[in-house]
Amino acid sequence: MAARIEDYAMIGNCRSAALVCRNGSIDWLCVPRFDQGACFAAILGTSEHGRWLLAPLDPAASSSRCYRNGGLVLQTTWETADGAVRVIDFMPVDGDRVGVMRVVEGIRGSVDMQEELVIRFDYGRSIPWVTVLDDGSLRAIAGPDLLVRRSPVAVQGRDMRSVATFTVTAGDVIPFSLEYGRSHLPAPEARDVQEALEATEAFWVNWSRAHPELGEWAPLVQRSLVTLKGLSYIPTGAIIAAPTTSLPEAIGGERNWDYRFCWARDATFVLTALMNAGYREEAVAWRDWIRRAIAGAPDQVQIMYGVAGERRMHEHELPWLPGYENSAPVRIGNAASEQFQMDIYGEMVGVFDHAIRSGIFTAPTDFDHEYAADTLQVLFIDHLAKVLNDPDEGIWEIRGRPRCFVHSRAMAWLALRRSADSENEQLLPEKRASWSRLADELRQEILEHGVHPEGQYFVQSYGSDELDASLLLVTLCGIVPADDARVANTVAAIERELLVDGLVKRYHTTTGVDGLAPGEGLFLACSFWLVENYVMLGRMDDANRLFARLAGLANDVGLLAEEYDPVAKRQLGNFPQAFSHVALVNAAFSIARYTSVTAKSREGLEAAVIS
Repeated sequence: MAARIEDYAMIGNCRSAALVCRNGSIDWLCVPRFDQGACFAAILGTSEHGRWLLAPLDPAASSSRCYRNGGLVLQTTWETADGAVRVIDFMPVDGDRVGVMRVVEGIRGSVDMQEELVIRFDYGRSIPWVTVLDDGSLRAIAGPDLLVRRSPVAVQGRDMRSVATFTVTAGDVIPFSLEYGRSHLPAPEARDVQEALEATEAFWVNWSRAHPELGEWAPLVQRSLVTLKGLSYIPTGAIIAAPTTSLPEAIGGERNWDYRFCWARDATFVLTALMNAGYREEAVAWRDWIRRAIAGAPDQVQIMYGVAGERRMHEHELPWLPGYENSAPVRIGNAASEQFQMDIYGEMVGVFDHAIRSGIFTAPTDFDHEYAADTLQVLFIDHLAKVLNDPDEGIWEIRGRPRCFVHSRAMAWLALRRSADSENEQLLPEKRASWSRLADELRQEILEHGVHPEGQYFVQSYGSDELDASLLLVTLCGIVPADDARVANTVAAIERELLVDGLVKRYHTTTGVDGLAPGEGLFLACSFWLVENYVMLGRMDDANRLFARLAGLANDVGLLAEEYDPVAKRQLGNFPQAFSHVALVNAAFSIARYTSVTAKSREGLEAAVIS
């Protein structure tokens, strides 16, 4: 039986990431980058598709796990009737090298251990040529790829696998390493595993220096921030949506997508989270990646890119993988990269605006002139003005008929309004006037065609009676004031129509709006957006209650997938999901700001009464 998605923990080196199951098996690893071929793909099939198991032989052994020192070094403690051992899993953050290291430490008594290494390059398809070298290391080669395993524990070949058994007693420390290289080059040199562990822990301790003052939720927020850092690609500053592909949004369904890319839409959310938490360096790196990725003609802007800014993400299927719990197809690449989604213009301008207000764009010399924030903004807004009347595929990347989605058009309004009101003195007055006029016209259009005539709440698209969780972002964008009845009405309508077991689903998939078979879990980011709406409306009991419920859905090491199944009570979708963790961070800061402002107001009132 396949492990549940929440049974996994992520380790990473800000270039790639691996998923480690509770049973001690690494079931997913792409090398040398997040978006390149997997050498372990068991999570999308069986152990035959690649994995690295390191665990006690005793099937009755119990385990507990945690991250060490606030980073991405995973520690699993195993208990058996005869003893206890500790397994430490990590990926060294060391230049361009990519590898996984594991350390087995004896705690008490003795424990018989097993290792099973099944290397399958190209997403579980290619069985490598495996040889044992003179120094005892194991080398596996298939095509351009090479992996080298090193350990004092010798392995034997059996049924196209490399296996070993060994005994660990109290005080023993046994290292294992698996490092990637190109097959036409010399194998990566051996490294001291203990030194690599110390250096990796030091990296994460140093990075986790910021500790947001968020009361009881501070550890969970910090875990989310560390997860976002683990999903970042250090060479470019990009942040991927998730390190996995095709983990299903419904078990056995077809909603299986590749999320190992960078969504431009995430820019505003990520930038806000990083700036709120004090991670300026990462925010600057993310800003610079956005600038490079979108450079060029504004009509060629995409909704997503590769970690280095690549634009081609051809979508295709891998028929040899049965999929997670037989959820097929398994997809590589993402055809949504070719869609038109109008809302990204609002999010992009949001990035520029937030960066300027936060001091990230501090002077014209920050960028080459042609890529300065004001230059990009003019190009984007002028292009947006040309496509305002076009329907789009919307935030949820529907594969049905394009529509005039209210969220998309509200974000377009936000782009025009913020640009018209910008404090940037370099913007020409005639540009501001033109954008302001368009913003006013678009707002009027949205309020006329995007609001239910009887219920007076925002709807999914023009001419539709359907609701959509993205409307929770429309209410937050300022198109109408917080005390406007349409805000409260929209929240109430979503509570009535889209709330399931206290959590928010994106929309009714039975309407066929997305061109796919119906059925999916509840989208966790949407539920965090509802938290922010509750805060805006002053419904703090509801905000705190829902946030606590969502926090309780994180697994034992604080990770969230994309969605949640309230019936089976399990996580769904790609894992861990950046959008979920970003939404968690921003909702936590919304609650904290409200609490802080309210507390200061009370202090002022008390002082006035006392005086």
